Amino acid sequence: MKAYKVDVLYEDNHLLAVNKPCGMPVQGDKSGDFHVVQWAELFIVKKYNKPVKAFVGLVHRIDRPVSGVVLLAKTSKGLTRMNEQFKNKEVEKLYHVLATDKLTAESGTLTHYLGKDSNTNRALTYNKPKGKAKESILHFQILRNIGKHSLYEVRTETGRFHQIRAQFAKIGAPLAGDVKYGAPHPLKDRSVGLHAKNISFVHPVTKEKIKVTAPYPKSNYWVEFENSVG
Repeated sequence: MKAYKVDVLYEDNHLLAVNKPCGMPVQGDKSGDFHVVQWAELFIVKKYNKPVKAFVGLVHRIDRPVSGVVLLAKTSKGLTRMNEQFKNKEVEKLYHVLATDKLTAESGTLTHYLGKDSNTNRALTYNKPKGKAKESILHFQILRNIGKHSLYEVRTETGRFHQIRAQFAKIGAPLAGDVKYGAPHPLKDRSVGLHAKNISFVHPVTKEKIKVTAPYPKSNYWVEFENSVG
């Protein structure tokens, strides 16, 4: 079983936010690999010396080759209320994207229609409505260029399957290392240039405004950009 380094970014009685490393699944899948929910269960049991299995609820997900903030609930109350915030689109998630090419505009909005090919596990991206494809909207802002890569901050209005990866690829700027969507070559650690940078929400119990930020991975091209943005 591969050992992953998972850092705790925020914790209280109801919530646990971690910085997921690329390559680690968020929850169990057909690979059977050790995943974030298992890690959290073991972390809580060990830290608080619990005699039984800890409650851990998964609030949201990010793709396996993606790094960054993952929010978990330690109580059923926390899970239910956070699920409601996500359903009502009251949670803001910001992503940082390493694209293999610079977009024609420094900021803007991308609107496409996304479907899914279950055989290849890829999103199908269309410029106009087609069949059951769903409207997918994201907003981007360039932060910096270094060499052949450009760093963007992205906010999604919709939460579609592989949305950021597919939409950037559709306009000719696939994410670094994302060979599934047209990047010229993989990165050494098989990650893609997508990092869940921060998540902002209202605490489900205290009603305090919370913002959790995840540092960049210490690998690949992220190191070049780590001092360029907050």
